[in-house]
Amino acid sequence: MKTSTDAIRQAYEECRRITKREARNFYYAFITLPFKKRLAIYAAYAFCRYCDDAVDEESTLEDKLKALSTLRQKLSEAYDDKPLDNVFIALADSAKTYKIPKEYFDEVISGVEMDLTKARYSNFEELRLYCYRVASAVGLVCIHIFGFKHPRAKKHAIDLGLAMQLTNILRDVREDLKRGRIYIPQDEMSRFGYKEDDLIGGVINEPQQKLMRFQAERAREYFNSGMKLMPYLSLRSRACPAVLAQLYRGILDRIESKGYNVFEGKISLSGREKALVTATTWLKSLLPQPLPT
Repeated sequence: MKTSTDAIRQAYEECRRITKREARNFYYAFITLPFKKRLAIYAAYAFCRYCDDAVDEESTLEDKLKALSTLRQKLSEAYDDKPLDNVFIALADSAKTYKIPKEYFDEVISGVEMDLTKARYSNFEELRLYCYRVASAVGLVCIHIFGFKHPRAKKHAIDLGLAMQLTNILRDVREDLKRGRIYIPQDEMSRFGYKEDDLIGGVINEPQQKLMRFQAERAREYFNSGMKLMPYLSLRSRACPAVLAQLYRGILDRIESKGYNVFEGKISLSGREKALVTATTWLKSLLPQPLPT
């Protein structure tokens, strides 16, 4: 079924509105992209938002899982050229234009599903799978839109997604606790002598400092690998992931500067700080960058 040009244009416009309303940090990075690639990124972001909203709008676990099953069906219809609503019309057009594998979007749905059925992570191997699904898979979608020169780019895109999600986990400890979720691996909490009751109680002590520092250092290692992605991307697209990386690195820096006190308000950058990071990183991204050796 061929979708009209006008319907595709309207679909992208709805995705743009969703992104502008919900994207926060991401929107600053998206504005650096060429117009057509920006539209495709809006579609990818709107899909991710759709996944979150689908489960938030339902009350029971059974209904939430059914909602995700419906999303999988809509995704299949989009890849069969039978999209039925605006987000999937735009997604189908983007997927075809940039040859985005369907499996990446399926992984995002699986990540949202994990949030419904899993509230604790025994070890980092389990957590890494979750982070891959909700963040790295999105990064793989993005590099298809950006345009990349070498298969090695995929590894660095995966690592950048892991770094950003690990930063989110540190930043959102308090909010996740309110939802009954703990993403910090249980074996690492045990290793550093920091109990779940301590986390729930917002205890800041030496074990907490060592545990949080360990989490932050791991995120930084993934950032170091993720930043190697940029030279593999088309020149006009590099600023977007570079800005995102620097914004999230800034949040990680802020967490460290606050002594890993993640219990008193959400840690973020100001609008002025975000704008400054966007401008300076955008300019730097235009400079020649040799491929990593």
